[in-house]
Amino acid sequence: MRFEPTSRVAAREHRVRAGLRLRRRQSRLGSTGLPFEGANGSETRAGTHLRADVPTCGLDDRLQTVCEQLEKSGWDTCFVVGRLGRRVIRAKENVSAEEAMTLGPSTIRPSARLADVVERMRRQSLTYLPVTTSEGRLMGLLMRGDAERALERLSS
Repeated sequence: MRFEPTSRVAAREHRVRAGLRLRRRQSRLGSTGLPFEGANGSETRAGTHLRADVPTCGLDDRLQTVCEQLEKSGWDTCFVVGRLGRRVIRAKENVSAEEAMTLGPSTIRPSARLADVVERMRRQSLTYLPVTTSEGRLMGLLMRGDAERALERLSS
């Protein structure tokens, strides 16, 4: 059955949902496009546990508008070419996202070993890490709590 949008908003929402499904599927695959198998299978990789519904914004978006949208969504961070962290989100200054963002945040690939990533997050006191493709496309965020719970399940 083919989706026929009734409005521009419906068409955009459909594309966003389709993109989230695709990112979730891709995050469980290795570089060859096939799932990991064996003792170090896909469930031991960061991409399996990422959250793909990460809020994003454009460079020209006003920070106050972004903050309002974040409050509604329940997130406390937003990604653009860089990252809008908690400190600037709380400040709610009347500046563009480009002026407020942190450039080039540290990222991981979906194929990263979960145990290694959790150890890094603990060592650097990180609550999340962006998961990107090798081309730099944001796939989602790996939350430390989610990753720690997944590791706990895998070890039991």
